[in-house]
Amino acid sequence: MRAVALRRSAVTGGLLARRVSARRRIVDAVARLGMFLAVLVALVPLVAVLGYTVSRGARALSVQFLTHSMRGVGPLDRTGGAYHAILGTLEQVIIAGILAVPLGLLVAVYIVEYGRGPLRTAVRFLVDVMTGIPSIVAGLFIFAFWVLALHQGFSGLAAGLALAVLMLPVVVRSAEEMLKLVPDSLREASYALGVPRWRTVVSVVLPTASAGITTGVMLAVARVTGETAPLLLTAFGFDSIRTSPFRGPQSGLPLFVFSQASSAFDVAVRRAWAGALTLIVVVLVLTTVARLVTSRSRMEVG
Repeated sequence: MRAVALRRSAVTGGLLARRVSARRRIVDAVARLGMFLAVLVALVPLVAVLGYTVSRGARALSVQFLTHSMRGVGPLDRTGGAYHAILGTLEQVIIAGILAVPLGLLVAVYIVEYGRGPLRTAVRFLVDVMTGIPSIVAGLFIFAFWVLALHQGFSGLAAGLALAVLMLPVVVRSAEEMLKLVPDSLREASYALGVPRWRTVVSVVLPTASAGITTGVMLAVARVTGETAPLLLTAFGFDSIRTSPFRGPQSGLPLFVFSQASSAFDVAVRRAWAGALTLIVVVLVLTTVARLVTSRSRMEVG
């Protein structure tokens, strides 16, 4: 009788195990399907926007579009291009990067490596507040301070200052998170060898987190490259080529797209789509170059 009871118990246990295993497989399949659908829902709008922009922009994109400005181009002329806007965008983003990236990295290093007490909390709170500032507010600030109060006028430099205000908190937060991911054992090993803290940060911490920091910087660049509102109040726009960003109004790709898209003529709208595609390509090229430079630097460090 005891043997029979044990046999029955084993059979019952096997059935329960198979039921549990089947339920787990079903739950796993449902979870996988849900994850796949979520990824699909997230990718469909992105692919749709990129595909539509490429299909519309490629029709008007040409060598002439990339090498000519809008100087002397009438509303119905099919000539003209975005060379002046491309040049302005590159100069303005470079100015913003020169100002925001070093300052943002220094702030992030202070928060992670040196900051203690109320001052650290206040700096982080200020960065969080700046992250949520609308772009038009940054443009208004530079417009009131730089353009009006200091009488510097509209310029690419003013646009770069406004973009730097928007870029700074993104650089700080992304760099802060990447620095936190560096294992403390690397810092402790460096300290054990008698290396000072600043040298540890420069030679160990920053190279280890360089890939993530670069990704954060490129996210900040991608954000400010397409901003239009700050440029309206600082760069103002200019149809001719202005190589110097320090004096006089200057155009940018967002301004070019905005002005052409708001036109009532189809030829201008086609130029707007070509400008939007050019803006996407510029961001893609900058991101690719940054990733290549980062991967090479990591190989050298390794």
